Amino acid sequence: MGPSPMGPGPMPFEMEFPSDIGYIEAAVAQVVRRCEAASFPGRHLAFHIPVAVTEALSNAILRGNGEDASKSVRLRVVVDAHSLVVEVEDDGSGFDLDACTLDPTTIDNLGREDGRGLFLMRRLMDSVEQFRARGNVVRMTLRRRSSDDRAA
Repeated sequence: MGPSPMGPGPMPFEMEFPSDIGYIEAAVAQVVRRCEAASFPGRHLAFHIPVAVTEALSNAILRGNGEDASKSVRLRVVVDAHSLVVEVEDDGSGFDLDACTLDPTTIDNLGREDGRGLFLMRRLMDSVEQFRARGNVVRMTLRRRSSDDRAA
């Protein structure tokens, strides 16, 4: 069996930046580049990953840290040939993931602006979890399947 396209193992990546939405685009680009190097399917690179990571970072900056630039957002990423795991940590007090995830397609929620990002994250990734560590953490996992390579 030859070497994997990822080389000897997972590619971890971490960055920390102030709660400023101006950092989101560069952070998302870093995640996408690493997934591209791991030969993730095109639809994951173009849509699933950038949308989910953008939403998670936006929530951390706008909601978790209240756009307070003195607070930080921490992004941790592990990419390998089988999956992507993204953790976004903010300095906020946390939230109830299930209570905050609204289906924006229902009549009651059509006019609401909140909850849409979490809804998208849960639809685009295989799992989304929320827990407390040093701060509030959202962990998203996207697993590759053999069918992903054919559908790319």
